[in-house]
Amino acid sequence: MLRLASKRLLGLTSREIPSRPVQILPRLYHENVIDHYNNPRNVGSFDKNDPSVGTGLVGAPACGDVMKLQIKIDEESGKIVDACFKTFGCGSAIASSSVATEWVKGKSMDEVLTIKNTEIAKHLSLPPVKLHCSMLAEDAIKAAVKDVELKRTKLKGNSSADAANAPIEKAADA
Repeated sequence: MLRLASKRLLGLTSREIPSRPVQILPRLYHENVIDHYNNPRNVGSFDKNDPSVGTGLVGAPACGDVMKLQIKIDEESGKIVDACFKTFGCGSAIASSSVATEWVKGKSMDEVLTIKNTEIAKHLSLPPVKLHCSMLAEDAIKAAVKDVELKRTKLKGNSSADAANAPIEKAADA
């Protein structure tokens, strides 16, 4: 087939075979996907060891998309003051990550857990075959919140253990 097409293109065929026109249908993305793909918001990363930073790393083995979404929490207000992402994947995955980082800023951790993949998919007008990208974004948000909460419990656990050990250390120094 390829050889015949090459010969036709070069005009090397001995007989003329009527060819049927081939219609190629383009896949069109919604303007929101194109905008977030061409101009992604909040690309980057924070220090994962910072106790006020939660990191969510998720992936979809079926398509190879990997998404890292990080949130930075203000300790006093409990609100998300900044968010960033790094995504290896298709345009829909990058756009979903970008939208997610915009939507989480300024919200509490409880509020961001109400963000659903269907809302992201609807905003980006994702086709059914790309819904897993918005699911990754939702999972990354949940994982980032879980990570920062885990860090907080470890800090509280260490600070109470430090307080309990403080008299022992003072006694040992005397």
